[in-house]
Amino acid sequence: MGARGGGLMPATSSGSPIKHIVLIVQENRTFNDLFATFPGATGTTTGKEDVNGLTKSITLKETTLSDTTNLKHSYRGFLTAYDGGKMNGFNLVEFPATGRHENAAPYQYVNPSDITPYWTLAETYSLANHMFTTQGSESFPAHQDLIRGGTAINGTESLIDNLPYSNQSWGCDSPPGSKTTLLTTRLVLKADGGPFPCTDDFPSSGVGYVTLRDLFDGASPAITWKYYTPALGDPGGIWSAFDLIYPVRHGPEWTNNVISPETTILTDISNGNLAQMSWVIPDNADSDHPGSGTDNGPSWVASVVNAIGQSQYWDSTAIIITWDDWGGFYDPVVPLCTSGSACRDNQGGPGLRVPLMVVSPYSTVGGGSKGGYISNEVYSFGSIIRYVEDTFNLDRLGTTDETTNSLGPENGSQTGDMFDFNQSPRQYQSIGSKYSRAFFLHHKPSNRPVDSE
Repeated sequence: MGARGGGLMPATSSGSPIKHIVLIVQENRTFNDLFATFPGATGTTTGKEDVNGLTKSITLKETTLSDTTNLKHSYRGFLTAYDGGKMNGFNLVEFPATGRHENAAPYQYVNPSDITPYWTLAETYSLANHMFTTQGSESFPAHQDLIRGGTAINGTESLIDNLPYSNQSWGCDSPPGSKTTLLTTRLVLKADGGPFPCTDDFPSSGVGYVTLRDLFDGASPAITWKYYTPALGDPGGIWSAFDLIYPVRHGPEWTNNVISPETTILTDISNGNLAQMSWVIPDNADSDHPGSGTDNGPSWVASVVNAIGQSQYWDSTAIIITWDDWGGFYDPVVPLCTSGSACRDNQGGPGLRVPLMVVSPYSTVGGGSKGGYISNEVYSFGSIIRYVEDTFNLDRLGTTDETTNSLGPENGSQTGDMFDFNQSPRQYQSIGSKYSRAFFLHHKPSNRPVDSE
């Protein structure tokens, strides 16, 4: 399957000065959890809860990033919290360990002083105010969405929520007999009703379960790519998205393109080995995942951004920073479609808001004191896929890349919502952080999966 000839819809070239895209994927935070009080953004410190069928107000608790509360964020949990668009059922979601209502636990937000690098980036570059997950569920489909824009395996079913795994092996490495969980286009959840979690076992429909990797490899010349991930195998990165893709897992790209440890991105940048497309998956301790017990995440992201900003790659790179799912936390905004209206699709989405920032010398300059811009366009993970396709002049995969807004300019324009290619490249200013680049290069891996759900 290649670009321009794979039978897929062609994308449009943006004439972009961007030659490298780095997608940094953090874990389990709603937009409101990190930016509740960010000036100009849609945030709140007062939530809504369902008390005996009545909607009541509840004050959100300010917490630290290292707070150990781990909340349920499955598709069923999303439906309860969403409550038909009332956004008041978060208190009725059940803790995964006890089955008891979470009550006030989801109603919290992180103290801005704990996440200073994130606020500095948002104050300086582009922050998406209406970025929604593609599906209202957990880390597994989100990481697939970030390599292909959806998880449909045929015309009526999509992968959703957990993949069963044993001893932290999953995907094509799952124990024999493992099954996936499916969501039908009628929004019926079929627990363990799907095929073995490896694409060689998936039903074939149309062009099949293609990813950006197929487009990159088929381009002429091929687009270089790397997927940086924590220690693979047992134990380690069970959300390494390409472990699900049979030709990657059982071919040379598993060694050449799926790179461990994830900190290799730092030395690849300094050594002049940055690929045209990079995904960066953090160690659990650096991921912002609730319950990790650490506050490393903002410093980890700052280390990667600083490495690029202080390198030869700054003038030609777009850094996209996002969080993979809602993590069970409160958010007040009803999920929106591209039109800006509330809606539901037949694939379990859109899900709740998550943060997204674009850091680039061509990030749109806004009215903030540091030049930051707050976007009110509606985006999903498919927006990232669409932007990647346009930047490298590739075909459309035919998932949500066709039905959502791109992060960048389209149809030959040099200006868009999150980017302005007419402006002179912005000079990079280093982002301060609690922990240094050296800290991440030398600390031992946690050997915990990025997420267990």
